[in-house]
Amino acid sequence: MAEIAPIVALDSVVEPSSGIASDRAAAPRTASQVLGRTLAGRYRVLEPISAGATGAVYRAEDLHTGTDVALKQSSHPYHDHRFEIEAGLLASLSHPRVVKIVDHFSEPMGRYVVMDLVRGIDLGALLKQRGDPGLPVDHAIEYVRQACEALQYVHDQQIVHRDVKPQNMILGEQGIVLVDFGIARVLDKSEASATVGIGTPRFMAPEVFAGGAISPRTDVFGVAATLWTLLAGRAPMYADATKLCDTVPGVTAELERTISAGLEMIPERRVASVAAFAKALGAPLRTDTGISLAVSLADTDAPRTLLEAVAHTAAGVFGAAAASLCLIDETTSELVYQSAWGAGAREIVGVRLPPRAGIAGMVVDTGTGEAIPDCSVDPRFAAGIATGTGYVPYTMLVVPLRRGERAIGALSILDRRDGGSYRQDDIEPATLFANLAVKALDVAPGAFTSLGVNASGGSFG
Repeated sequence: MAEIAPIVALDSVVEPSSGIASDRAAAPRTASQVLGRTLAGRYRVLEPISAGATGAVYRAEDLHTGTDVALKQSSHPYHDHRFEIEAGLLASLSHPRVVKIVDHFSEPMGRYVVMDLVRGIDLGALLKQRGDPGLPVDHAIEYVRQACEALQYVHDQQIVHRDVKPQNMILGEQGIVLVDFGIARVLDKSEASATVGIGTPRFMAPEVFAGGAISPRTDVFGVAATLWTLLAGRAPMYADATKLCDTVPGVTAELERTISAGLEMIPERRVASVAAFAKALGAPLRTDTGISLAVSLADTDAPRTLLEAVAHTAAGVFGAAAASLCLIDETTSELVYQSAWGAGAREIVGVRLPPRAGIAGMVVDTGTGEAIPDCSVDPRFAAGIATGTGYVPYTMLVVPLRRGERAIGALSILDRRDGGSYRQDDIEPATLFANLAVKALDVAPGAFTSLGVNASGGSFG
């Protein structure tokens, strides 16, 4: 493959995404509300960069560092709750091909996310500059391979980008960086009539238009449409009958079959993952970069990989921004947070709660699960501890981890990513999940350790 020389020193400019404004009572936000202002006492808004269905992006100066950043504002008050929840989760991502979110905050004019301003040129602009009409096949495949590295990482963290297109891939000094994650999605059928979907037509998977489930296959469609565009010099129509191998020099029948498999209209027939798509292109991914959102103590009271898998899976099953597990220290009777996934994970792991403290302590004490629709008004919520971790949830679901008749810890599930609240009817499925998790941990119980004691055999009954 030919060496690709990156283009540097140009600021990334992402073109506006298509979308129909929400017809809500509260008015959508406009650039005139923020341009020239200093937000959070730190970020002076300089000029617009882009505007789309999920929000507007501005160039701003960080007055503390003297550097320019990208500032994204939630487009509509209706999206604010979910925007803030997902901002906390996205801020935990760390991968060289994923734009870094450095801050997020609230102002009277809305919710904001602060991102690194990636220096480079987006692939849409590159295509206009150098396309003939498309880019060389080996260059296009390499750009898409690098984008797939970023997407596979975020998919592994249970995040879907939702707006994959050439304009959201910036070619910089170190290759492709994926930017501008769509944060707000269609919440319900009533909003679906006002907002077609979050994404860009021709790059947006058909199931998004139809109000169907969003999954990693949604991003596979965007990746395949991006590769088609880079090769052909134009975006594909839905179910486009054009034969690339007949019209684009260097495109083989095998390559075209792979792209077509990524553009399948029915998601179940589409290539299942971006890793599989890259492999089919003959461009397997590097998977040795990026930091997982799962965190656990170095010396846990149960197999570390299992604890992390339980936290990770719980967040996915219950659509949460974060999940954590705590176990009883048999010496001190404290609850020790052993493992966590998502927003605030690194800060909560290792935290010790006194017996019966907070909602988790109460759940362990009573052996009964609790759903907290609004943590801010529940007196049992350990707000001081949550504030100390830097992550204060809006809503949470806490169920006991039981061995036999005794609670040995608790599973906490925090913040529904769809912006809703956890309710009483969520307790039963969460309890079933927790019971299964304890059974999984019992496969190899090992020695459950505490301060000053080593209780071998894992029997607490």
